[in-house]
Amino acid sequence: MIRPADIREWRGRDVVDATGHKVGPLEAVYTDTATDEPAMVTVRTGLPTRQRLVFVPLDEAVAGPDYIRVRYDKALVKKAPSIGTDDVLSAEEEEPVFRHYGIAYRPGSAGERRLARG
Repeated sequence: MIRPADIREWRGRDVVDATGHKVGPLEAVYTDTATDEPAMVTVRTGLPTRQRLVFVPLDEAVAGPDYIRVRYDKALVKKAPSIGTDDVLSAEEEEPVFRHYGIAYRPGSAGERRLARG
C-alpha cells in the first residue's frame, strides 16, 4: 500500500501497468473526498504536441524503486477518459472515469464531488 504522504512525491515518475509496460509519467493525485485518501492519479500520455491526462485508479497500486505499478492494463488506461494538460476534471466527467474501470460511482450524501485534486 502506498501511503498518502508518499504518493504526492512521485510526480513525474513512471506509472507502469501490471506487466511492467510504461503508461506515462504521473502528473497529479486525486483524493477521494469521502476518505481523504489518494484514489486516482492522472498520467501524461500521447505525442509531445498532443498530450493529454488519463485517469488511473490507485487501488492495489504498489511503489517500486522509480515507478508506481497499477493493476490496470496499459491498453485500458490509454482508452480511459482524459482531460487536456491544462484542463480540470468537471463534476460531470467524474462518473465516466469510474465507470471505465468498472468502479461504482457514489457522490457524497449532499451530491458533492467524489474526487479532489491534491
